[in-house]
Amino acid sequence: MRAFIFPGQGSQKIGMGEELAAASPAARAVFDEVDEALSQRLSALMREGPEADLTLTENAQPAIMANAIATLRVLERDFGVQLTEHGACVAGHSLGEYTALCAVGAFSLADTARLLKLRGLAMQSAVPVGEGTMAALLGADIDQAKALAEAAAQGQVCEVANDNDPSQVVISGHTAAIERAVALVKEFGIKRGILLPVSAPFHCALMQPAAERMAEALAQTPPAAFTLPLYANVTAARVTDPEVERGLLIEQVTGRVRWRESVLAMRADGVESFVELGGKVLGPMVGRIDREAQVVSLVTMQDIEAFAKELV
Repeated sequence: MRAFIFPGQGSQKIGMGEELAAASPAARAVFDEVDEALSQRLSALMREGPEADLTLTENAQPAIMANAIATLRVLERDFGVQLTEHGACVAGHSLGEYTALCAVGAFSLADTARLLKLRGLAMQSAVPVGEGTMAALLGADIDQAKALAEAAAQGQVCEVANDNDPSQVVISGHTAAIERAVALVKEFGIKRGILLPVSAPFHCALMQPAAERMAEALAQTPPAAFTLPLYANVTAARVTDPEVERGLLIEQVTGRVRWRESVLAMRADGVESFVELGGKVLGPMVGRIDREAQVVSLVTMQDIEAFAKELV
C-alpha cells in the first residue's frame, strides 16, 4: 500500500515550480488557475521573490499547495499515474492537509488557494507581532516536550504544536514562555532548543481567532466527498466523512500536528511506501519515524519520471 503525502510551511523557496512550469502545460495551468483565484501573481513571486514576501504566511501557504498540486498534475497528466489507482490514502502536514484534500477532490484548486490565503492571513493576524513564537526541540520525544512546555508556561500559553518525528518536536505559545522553555531544555534531557523565525505561534491556543475565521470560511466552502481516505493531523486517524473532516480542519488551527503518530497509524494500517509531492521535508521525517518504510520525494521532472517508470 502507498500513501501520497504533502508538505507544510517551511518548504517554500524561490524558484519553486519553475522547472515544472517550463516543461509541462499541466503544471502551468495549475499556477495560472491559482493566480486567477487569488487575483495575485503568486507564480511570479514563487519564481522571482523577494524571499521575504514569499515567506509571508499568506503567500507561503497557497504557494506550497500550488507547487505540490502542479507536481501531482504532471504525474497524472504527463505520466498517467492516478492517485486512486496507485495510492491507498493521503495525508499532509498542517496546510498540507488542504493540499491532500484538493488532491483527492474534496476542494477545487481555486477554493483550496482561497482557503489557504485566508488561513494564512487569519493565522498571521491572530496574535500581535512579537507576542508569540515557536521553537524546535531537537533530541526531544513527545513526553519530554510536554513536560518542558508545562514547566515553562507559568500561566502563559506554551504547548506542543508539532510532533514531527522521534527527534524533533515543536512548541508554540507566548514569546516569554517559549524563551523560558528554550532556556530549560537541558534540565529536561533535551539536546537543544532553537527559536524559529516564524511570524506567529501556530498550532496553539493563541490561534483561536484564526480557528473562528476558518470555521466561517469552511461553513461557506465545506469539503466534498474525497476519493481516498485521509489521515488527519489532529487525530492521527483515518477520515472518510467530509463533515467530520470540516470539523477537524477547524480544530487543526489550534491543535497539535500529530505527524509522527499519523505515519505510525498509516504503517499499522498496511502502508509500506510514502510518496511526498512537491517537497523533500516529510520524506526524511518518515524515514526517522520508521526506517523500514519506503520513501520517495518528487520535486523535479526527473524525480517524477523515475517514479512513474518504477510503477510500470
